[in-house]
Amino acid sequence: MIDIKSSMDEVLEKANKLLQNYETLSSIKDIDIGTTPKDLVWEDGKVKLYHYKRESKPTCKTPILVVYALVNRIEMLDLQPGRSFISNLLEKGLDIYIIDWGYPTRLDRYKTMSDYIFRHMGDCVDFVAKENKVDKINLAGVCQGGTFCGIYAAVYPQKVKNLITMGAPFDFSTNDGLLFWWSRYMNVDAIVDNFGSVPGSFLNVGFEMLKPFQKIDKYLNFIDYSDDEQKMANFLRMEKWIYDSPAQAGECYRQFLKDLYQNNKLIKGELVVGGETIDLKKITMPVLTVYATYDHIVPPSASKPFNDYIGSKDKQYFEVNGGHIGMFVGSKAQKELAPAIAAWLHERDK
Repeated sequence: MIDIKSSMDEVLEKANKLLQNYETLSSIKDIDIGTTPKDLVWEDGKVKLYHYKRESKPTCKTPILVVYALVNRIEMLDLQPGRSFISNLLEKGLDIYIIDWGYPTRLDRYKTMSDYIFRHMGDCVDFVAKENKVDKINLAGVCQGGTFCGIYAAVYPQKVKNLITMGAPFDFSTNDGLLFWWSRYMNVDAIVDNFGSVPGSFLNVGFEMLKPFQKIDKYLNFIDYSDDEQKMANFLRMEKWIYDSPAQAGECYRQFLKDLYQNNKLIKGELVVGGETIDLKKITMPVLTVYATYDHIVPPSASKPFNDYIGSKDKQYFEVNGGHIGMFVGSKAQKELAPAIAAWLHERDK
């Protein structure tokens, strides 16, 4: 039998919390993300290269170029003060550059993987090397950016001193992630031919469908932040990042989905980018492969095989006890991942 009084009390309690939420929200003026100071040092159209400011000289002599995915924005790595992957790396003595891919429009529909990897990213690598008077730099790629870094390092190993991939897919034959299942049956040509450049909102719907009830839980939990302005601000920072979703240049999206997700050509040694057949055995520099235990977007089984196919003798794994986003913003990950990467690079900074 339904206890009407208890049900009404619960409804009233939720209503009061919602009212408090409104009052707390009204007191929050601005929500800023990506606040670690940085300078714009190079640009080519929509693509920009930033150099993070340091208050002291870096203790790691070789600079590091961070390459994010084309999906979503680089601010994930610098989401909030006190919980910033970038600021943690800076504190550990690294000299950091990062590529901002910008916001593609329909005018960019014909940009290819080669344009992003060998033209834009290649120009950034050359700029950082020249600016610091070095022959090689460190490369660190996140998610799809890690795949891009692997492809670049296979073609230009002489330009990469150390390679770090974080939550990056390489073996697309895995059955552990729903995204990998779906992608095999997508009509990619129809999507690209109709959209030109694929809208970020279209991609967001797909990512939300990977864990449909997670969004419901997220907003239900939001009600409990009514008297905690800091938690509410952090929630809004994440929401701001999630829905700031750039479109995807059509031809790059087409090749990435068809050649990798659907045909697994990189691992098979059949991937051709910009006329170059990508041979992972040509990656001979030290490699650190980072993966997250509970990553539902890029499961460990998609990341870890990378080390089996490269030619490097110095290759290691680092496991983060978290998810795809949690490895960068989780409180525990903040204490583990950045220090581990910095220590790994310092050991090889000779």
